[in-house]
Amino acid sequence: MIAQLIVFTGGDILLAPEIRKVEIMAISQMEGSGLGSARFTKMAVSFLIAFFLLYMLSLVYRSSTFDLIGGVFQSYRHRRNGREMIPEHQPARVAVDKLLGGLLAAGFDEESCVSRYRSSLYRRISPHKPSSYLASKLRKYEDLHKRCGPHTESYNRTLEELSSGHVNGTTDCSYVVWTPDNGLGNRIISMASSFLYAFLTNRVLLVDLGTDMAGVFCEPFPNTSWLLPMDFPLSNQFYGLRSGNDHSYGHLLWKNNMNVSTVSQPPPFLYLYLSYNYDDYDKLFYKDQNQGFLQNVPWLILKSDQYFAPYLFLIPSFQEELGRLFPDTETVFHHLVRYLFHPSNQAWGLITRFYHSLLGHCRSENWSSEYYESIKKMYWMKPTVNGDVIGVYQPSHEEFQQFGNNIHNIKAWAEINILSLSDVLVTSSWSTFGYVAQGLGGLKPWILYVPTGDRTTDQPCPRAMSMEPCFHFPPNYYKNTGSRRRLAATASLAPHIRQCEDATSGIKLVNDKPL
Repeated sequence: MIAQLIVFTGGDILLAPEIRKVEIMAISQMEGSGLGSARFTKMAVSFLIAFFLLYMLSLVYRSSTFDLIGGVFQSYRHRRNGREMIPEHQPARVAVDKLLGGLLAAGFDEESCVSRYRSSLYRRISPHKPSSYLASKLRKYEDLHKRCGPHTESYNRTLEELSSGHVNGTTDCSYVVWTPDNGLGNRIISMASSFLYAFLTNRVLLVDLGTDMAGVFCEPFPNTSWLLPMDFPLSNQFYGLRSGNDHSYGHLLWKNNMNVSTVSQPPPFLYLYLSYNYDDYDKLFYKDQNQGFLQNVPWLILKSDQYFAPYLFLIPSFQEELGRLFPDTETVFHHLVRYLFHPSNQAWGLITRFYHSLLGHCRSENWSSEYYESIKKMYWMKPTVNGDVIGVYQPSHEEFQQFGNNIHNIKAWAEINILSLSDVLVTSSWSTFGYVAQGLGGLKPWILYVPTGDRTTDQPCPRAMSMEPCFHFPPNYYKNTGSRRRLAATASLAPHIRQCEDATSGIKLVNDKPL
């Protein structure tokens, strides 16, 4: 019996075809056909030589994410218990709603982004439906983005305020400009959070994807773009955006003794620095009393590598609206990531080719080659109890985050999507790639703890409380108490906030149940 295992653990690669798996399958077929030993030997040798040549060719054409050998599997047939098994060329799904219950808008050119309406064919139908209120508000946001998007009349008028240095109130459009920090997983979770903040504050989200994220995603909004124009006046300052920047909101609070009422006129732009190493003044962004001042600033340039959406639920002025948008609080990221992030046609081609060649009958996957090699050796050296043959696959070897490389990010994005097609997901602690995969797939993962020092745990691989990512570094407003008591004080403000399983300093959203 042939079984296929692909286990996700957290890192940033996936599994590649194993020749040894094919050898075992071929030998089993020949033995089952009653071939003589001499003839069997000749055929086996010829078979292995052919695959060796294919393997060498695959090394020559390594620029693709997937090896040539993967193509052989697409048409390869094998027998299981006397029955011929043919790899699926179209996953079976019934009554699939390509608009995801109203989450997505109709009317896009389907050929420009094939994945937008077809990715649902490759996943189990999500039981988590968006609220009708969320769907209607998304349609209103799309109208706002179309009216205020890049190079529109409203955009150009608001841009003039940057040049003049004064807010003159001649436009009703305001913006959140997202700028990247850290790797792809961090970028996706922080973009989703930034969109939620823009959504709540009636702003338009524009993103500075740069060259290393070109061709990774489709445009999420119809008949407009979310890409920040290359001629944006402040773009040359983004690289130096750090905590304490002279134009940051934190610096403004520090300069005015945390009393923004003394500021005579709001500036045309402010930086919001919300990455992991933000200082105490930057963290005051999350105080409700500071949100009113920000409403009067047309341009907010936001830099973050965090999933800060959970803390928006702790800002009183947002709570009622968030409750209507997301009645089930553990579905926030699930809806946002499926709405915003669709693989480009280039990435989608990688996803579907790998799926059809190898994953039609197996639904668990792995990133890290360290785990891949360990699992492969274990199943190669030690037989399973019931005699199943276990195949382990890894489509690429993108071991580490590479900055400034859009091909790496396209491969990584394809592999995150492949992970999201799993039925069972096992992630490692703090894995932002895992967070994105579980959000796309609507999965509650098993979390594999990484031992540190002499510390051990009674639960080395517990099940996550929800499919929401962890906000690793929330603001600490309870300095004089221990970590657990600080988090308990935070959670007492909202019953749908819990301490993260994989990061003791972090918080996450869960189902709204009393403590």
